Amino acid sequence: MANPQDTAILVVEDETFLRELYEELLVGEGYKVTTAVDGDDAIQKASETKFDITLLDIMLPKKDGLTVLEELNSNKTLDQLGKVVFLTNLGQDAVIKKGFDLGAVGYLIKSAYTPDQILNEVSAYLDGDK
Repeated sequence: MANPQDTAILVVEDETFLRELYEELLVGEGYKVTTAVDGDDAIQKASETKFDITLLDIMLPKKDGLTVLEELNSNKTLDQLGKVVFLTNLGQDAVIKKGFDLGAVGYLIKSAYTPDQILNEVSAYLDGDK
């Protein structure tokens, strides 16, 4: 299992309550967590730090999650995000497919997961079980 203290996670979520909830949960498990409030912020954070995993919302101010992936792909810095897992309430097949085509490795519907299940999913992605 990955050592949480050595694991950098980027949480990109514009809703303050959810962003703080995910940050608190992950920090409580020992992870190093950075948060971003919109697409531009996510791109900026990716230019400064390499992450092991990114939890990326799709519906974001300024630039949506898909645009974030497109921009980081185009400037060859997508690997800065590590494993990208969408954490969103958008569930349309076309959006999901586009996300995977752009490099996402996972897709979680926020409303379908409890906070503990989100932690389990993050751990599984980091351990290579997903």
